[in-house]
Amino acid sequence: MDQYEPYCLADRLFYDKLGEDQTEASDFSFVHREVPADWVRIETDTWMYYGLAGGDPLPSQGWKIHISARLDDAERALGVLWDYCLPRGIAFKYLRGQSALVMYNAKTASRSSSGKLATIYPRDVHELELVLKDLDELLRGVEGPYILSDLRYGQGPLYVRYGGFAERKVLSQNGELVLALEDGEGRLVPDVRGATFSVPEWTTLPAFLEPHLAARNAVTTTDLPYQIESVLHFSNGGGVYLARDKRSGDRVVLKEARPHAGLDAAGRDAVTRLEHERDILERLAGLDSVPDLHDYFTLGDHHFVVQEFVDGNPLQRMLVQRYPLTRATCTEEELAEYTAWAVDMLERVETAVRSLHERGVVFGDLHPNNILVTPDDRLVLIDYEVATLAADEARSALANPAFAPPRDRTGVAADHYSLACLRMGLFAPQTTIMLMMHRQKIDQLAALIRRTFPVPAEMIDEARELILGDEPDDGGAMRDLPLPGAAPWPDVRDALRRAILASATLERDDRLFPGDVAQFQPGGGINIATGAAGVLYALSETGDERFPMCETWLSKRALEPASGTSLGFYDGLHGVAYVLERLGRRQHALDVVDITLKEKWEILGPSLHNGLSGVGLNLLHLSERTGEPSLREVADKIVDICADRLGGPEDVPEISGGDHPRAGLLHGSCGPALLFMHAYERTGDAALLDKAADALRQDLRRCIRAKDGSLQVNQGWRYLPYLEEGSVGLGLAVARYLALRPDDAHGFAQDLVDLRLIARSGYFVLPGLFNGRAGIIAALAMGLRQDEDNADQDNTDPLLPQQIRGLQWHAMPYAGGLAYPGDQLLRLSMDFATGTAGVLFALHAASNAGRVFLPFISPPGGAQALAKEPLRVDTPDRDNPSERREEV
Repeated sequence: MDQYEPYCLADRLFYDKLGEDQTEASDFSFVHREVPADWVRIETDTWMYYGLAGGDPLPSQGWKIHISARLDDAERALGVLWDYCLPRGIAFKYLRGQSALVMYNAKTASRSSSGKLATIYPRDVHELELVLKDLDELLRGVEGPYILSDLRYGQGPLYVRYGGFAERKVLSQNGELVLALEDGEGRLVPDVRGATFSVPEWTTLPAFLEPHLAARNAVTTTDLPYQIESVLHFSNGGGVYLARDKRSGDRVVLKEARPHAGLDAAGRDAVTRLEHERDILERLAGLDSVPDLHDYFTLGDHHFVVQEFVDGNPLQRMLVQRYPLTRATCTEEELAEYTAWAVDMLERVETAVRSLHERGVVFGDLHPNNILVTPDDRLVLIDYEVATLAADEARSALANPAFAPPRDRTGVAADHYSLACLRMGLFAPQTTIMLMMHRQKIDQLAALIRRTFPVPAEMIDEARELILGDEPDDGGAMRDLPLPGAAPWPDVRDALRRAILASATLERDDRLFPGDVAQFQPGGGINIATGAAGVLYALSETGDERFPMCETWLSKRALEPASGTSLGFYDGLHGVAYVLERLGRRQHALDVVDITLKEKWEILGPSLHNGLSGVGLNLLHLSERTGEPSLREVADKIVDICADRLGGPEDVPEISGGDHPRAGLLHGSCGPALLFMHAYERTGDAALLDKAADALRQDLRRCIRAKDGSLQVNQGWRYLPYLEEGSVGLGLAVARYLALRPDDAHGFAQDLVDLRLIARSGYFVLPGLFNGRAGIIAALAMGLRQDEDNADQDNTDPLLPQQIRGLQWHAMPYAGGLAYPGDQLLRLSMDFATGTAGVLFALHAASNAGRVFLPFISPPGGAQALAKEPLRVDTPDRDNPSERREEV
């Protein structure tokens, strides 16, 4: 969620950047200063870059200097930077405005990049030393957050780190392209940017910096009366540590605050909030639902509060473990058992919050991760840094978006709102986030909860009334929505298309349709996953209407791509070329492909999403469509490269993601498997099918069997059922392999049964195509089964109606149409991967019973090989108890 919140500041309904008027109001004065004629200035939404034109080029990497400054000192620090660097011809960059500086120093910001106001690029070590000495004097008195990734120079705001000056990229261990450095042997290696200072093994720390490293290492926890045992949590504001009191032997929790870092909406830093938490804990001393306060101390510049260690599970973890609808084998008894547990837990939480109110304290940040339950059933509320006094009638400056009250709720009323959201959230996890966009969504959520769980109606009704408050009626916008599974498919389709088209912004250059925050990365506004290509693809597959102005918008930006635009299929130019060709703009498609082939495509990873298999599949497709032999030649090279790099079934770890390569349809070995299958269809070379089998076995190796018997991709800390990196995506690749080689020698048929089982689950947190319920629907519609014995009389997958109705949980009104929120559920999205276009595509695939497929997923022989009758989407019998479970 961290990277999403800054994109919620500009618009109430969509993820967006701050507009020019907003950024100009925030800009530092230096943004508008003229530079000398022999200087070059490049500006982005976040950074201002300055360099001397025509001078000696900078080295590609080396020691760089960072300046840290709090908001109050930023203008002064930039004035010193400007006056020092320009006369000396030293390249530099800085954050362009106050809003960017606050964003980089917020509590949710990345710890590895936080604190950096400006960067200076010395030409060599001699200049590095000179600049540091000079600026150390000139910046005396400037204060800022400690830059964790760097070595501090003295006690001022200057920090140093070895890193790249020029942007170069290399494949990391997990198969993704990352920023790179050249090691001692001239090889490109990842430029790791962590939250601790380190020196690459092929270089040495300049001698003049040795005393500063010694000073840094001299600050230790050795003399503290507490022995830190482990890290419980990190944020940009500090850490939370499990420790042991050396004097008593008792376990305690140390909560750390970094000065000037971890800013909240009110501009308070982590230290200010920690001091406030200490005061609140003193006020609440003795309450069983509040941890005891033991101590408060400082170490270096960092502040620590010492609290009682409560050995309990967060309510969020208990919710995930107990929630029955995510299991494929959910029964009525399990629903009743969960409901009884949830109702009891809610009553206990309300009692705990009431005890705070009796002491005159408003908790202010109530959500399941701030509620601990011990094995002996003690319930404790933790994290009081944003608590307020009831008499102040204030609002919290930080709160979980799913439980944050609207502006009209202050004081204890804010806690009552959060409690009402908790009542809903234990039965419909995360969905109360959507109330920020449309509070009357609560009516539909309440109805769905009552139909699904045997929950006391009065409890849900009371929560609904608390949440709505005095909210005016929306004129039926929510009530009149044509909902999937309830309204006829043509009405649902038209409502989805209406919402998408109403959101178009032809006047903008960066994006055409609002979507995920990834669209603000280079090329993210035009690609299939988050950009215009994906939306136009969904519109073209689901209707006959054409949108020439939108297509022209896409063509223009694809033919003149922004620097840094990816080459991949779902995240870059190859996907755009695929869509342009399908839209009848074949020459534009070929021109875009020509652009990609002039780049270093060989360095890409193997994936379908952004790597070689997606590129190879697109070239095979376009060569067949256009008859261009040169495209086939490059595709054949890519097949050979992927085959050489693949390895055997055991040559991958058993965990997906993190430091390891990812598994699944879009990011794993399924991509090469599809490439080998399509190449086999064109050549008849059985060795390619053998390679495809090896690739599928690699991804199956990274799966684990859940308690409900389903086979899911294992990330070590969670299991994934989704299209992008989970069960159903892998299942589609396995199903396609079995269609080509029915004489299964690897047990793939049973694997497919187990991968498909997750589609019986009744609840998914997100609605989207890549990582939500729409992906489950699309996979079922596109043939996620080996045989037809499981189909009903019209050849429709029997699980589809249940999953289609499940999209009602996230349905939202927009511009007289039907829309869906994107990842994190904080804003609506119209894109293909996360939002409304993906839902439209999935439902159309279901309604046409297999005639519409994702690229390269259609069965051997084309889509007509599995042609089916249109799906009949009937309104469920809401009075029949046997239908109630299917409502989700």
